[in-house]
Amino acid sequence: MYSFLIALQFLTQIPVRLARHPSPQEVGRSLIYYPLVGLLIGAFLALLAWLLADAPTLISAALLLTVWVLLTGGLHLDGLADSADAWVGGLGQAEKTLAIMKDPTCGPAGVVTLVLLLLIKFSALHAILESGNWAILLLAPLFGRAVLPLLFLTTPYVRQKGLGSALSEYLPRRQLVWLLIVVLLGIILIFGWSVLWLVLVVVSIFIWLRSLMMRRLGGTTGDVAGAVVEIVEVSVLVMMVFIMSLEII
Repeated sequence: MYSFLIALQFLTQIPVRLARHPSPQEVGRSLIYYPLVGLLIGAFLALLAWLLADAPTLISAALLLTVWVLLTGGLHLDGLADSADAWVGGLGQAEKTLAIMKDPTCGPAGVVTLVLLLLIKFSALHAILESGNWAILLLAPLFGRAVLPLLFLTTPYVRQKGLGSALSEYLPRRQLVWLLIVVLLGIILIFGWSVLWLVLVVVSIFIWLRSLMMRRLGGTTGDVAGAVVEIVEVSVLVMMVFIMSLEII
């Protein structure tokens, strides 16, 4: 339970008071609960979409995106912006890329990337709200946080004292493997076998992103992990919109 509270405190802005400072082992174990936190975020968004059902769709989409950002504190958006700046300014060099990621300022590449991603998310949310298929909102945050255990299971962490160092060093590997299996079976149970195509898309995107970070950095960082979450989330939303359009046709 304590590790769940650690995950909830880290991944959201929900006011959680920890009784004591968590140990590195407890921080590592909190990875087990990342998909659950993603599911809770998705459930809250779906509930909000239901409450806004009678409001104009454009306003509802804007409010939904705003709440989504506020609920997560822009944690992963910050990682995406830092990663974009670093990837452009790093010029293919690992040391320079890592140095730029530590710069607290946001450069042009980061700003443009954030604007484009939020625009795509807003457009996808608008289409989803118009369809009335609010269950889709469960999937994007769930997949986004489920890829984090997979990332730390398969990818070295390249910073000695980075935010994810405890996650990488103390993660419960065997339990995380079973967790990912349970998450996959749960998604199939809820949404049916047709959701497997979405799993394949997410896995393909993950493999591509991991290959990019391995070639550039030889591993991952907290910022890159945040970027992965955002890219997976927006990819799930866009793919679901495309599938809905194909079904309508």
